[in-house]
Amino acid sequence: MPEVLVAGLGVTGYATARALVKIGYQVSVFEERNSQDHQALAEELSQLGVKVNFDTPETFPPLVITSPGWKPDHPVLLQAIAAGSQVVSEIEFAYSYYHRQVQHGEKERVWLGVTGTNGKTTTVGMVESILTAAGLDAIACGNVGTPVVEILTQEQFYKYLVVELSSFQLHWTSTLSLDAAALLNIDDDHLDWHGTFDNYLNAKLKIFDSAKVALINADDPRLHEALDALAQKREIITFTLQVPSFGQLGLVEDILVDRGFTESQTTATELALLSDINPPAPHNVANALAAAGLARAVEVAPEAIAEGLRNFSPGHHRIEKILDRDGITWINDSKATNPHATNASLAAFDSVVWIAGGLAKGADVDNLVRRRHKQIKAAVLIGQDREIIKHALTKYSPQTPVIYVDEVSSHEGIERSRKLMEDVVIAALRLAHAGDTILLAPACASMDQFQSYAQRGELFTEAVRELAGGS
Repeated sequence: MPEVLVAGLGVTGYATARALVKIGYQVSVFEERNSQDHQALAEELSQLGVKVNFDTPETFPPLVITSPGWKPDHPVLLQAIAAGSQVVSEIEFAYSYYHRQVQHGEKERVWLGVTGTNGKTTTVGMVESILTAAGLDAIACGNVGTPVVEILTQEQFYKYLVVELSSFQLHWTSTLSLDAAALLNIDDDHLDWHGTFDNYLNAKLKIFDSAKVALINADDPRLHEALDALAQKREIITFTLQVPSFGQLGLVEDILVDRGFTESQTTATELALLSDINPPAPHNVANALAAAGLARAVEVAPEAIAEGLRNFSPGHHRIEKILDRDGITWINDSKATNPHATNASLAAFDSVVWIAGGLAKGADVDNLVRRRHKQIKAAVLIGQDREIIKHALTKYSPQTPVIYVDEVSSHEGIERSRKLMEDVVIAALRLAHAGDTILLAPACASMDQFQSYAQRGELFTEAVRELAGGS
């Protein structure tokens, strides 16, 4: 029975451990956070024969599957490599396992991949909706929530895997060969993990290693150099919000048009209308063009693309309207965990009471505030790196009122997070007037004060409805 160590007992680690047991591995897990929640997960896994250790391993098996959040210089990963272990992502393991399945006569699948700083979850959801509208068995998986190895080891068969790929996952990937891959955009993010922007970009670009079809955003200035370099090595297709040239997908007035997958330079195929996209904001139209490109790469008809986009609704916590009351609009964009995403969110509103802060992950907030300070009427700041945001506001918008909201130390766990968000909502209400939008778009990760961006958004939504909703 082959041995494997799973590093980390988060969502990916837990699901990976369960899946590995199913396919005959002897599994152990190392988790450095010995919390009550992790103890409960360890107890569940022990019923399956999985041993969970909270002490640093002394020996390592030949294979270590690392959780996405673990940095490459984590001492345990360095020790494993020094001991001769192979360290891979769950995606890398899943892909190699899939190839073994095919060699033993299992059905082949189609792998479509999406990466980028922002818009990944929306885009894989759009692709899944489009393929479903075309009558194909498709599922969005990977970083979106369900690990690929879980899909591969369950009874229900999906031929089309639409995989959201983070830079963390791609860093530890070496053999992944996608049928089609899309890079949506790039901006400073996770620099604390990767060290430099170039390292971050290079991790994202690994999505094109061995990919049969490559799709890239032609409008993103920070991708131009990479696009030119790739174009010298391979054929690429780009998408743009402008009128498309041959080899591109783009817009002609209010029509999404394909000139990337047409054989003739004089041919263009109408795919959908702007009215089919919800919401038709520029960043989301770019997502839809990327999704349409991935669908065209596997020969999906235009009619299914239009239908799939119409059927798709964005998930929770992404520019999600919670409430309109007394002339004030409350918006939950907790998924805006970096400045690039927050910029798109702030751009949608004229007068904003901005709720921001958390873990900045090494990103620079100055450019965001410089571009959007005229829309920021006031700010409510929380979290570990709020001083970075305050400094940017002082520099570019010194007249903007700022309120700090702190956690209440007498509360613990989720109650501490809930109380914090209630105090945030009360503070925002004091600053807002009719015509304003109160926007939770933190530009930061959540893990300093919440379990996830989803919990942050849920507690915000709960507090808004309770404290601002009225009777």
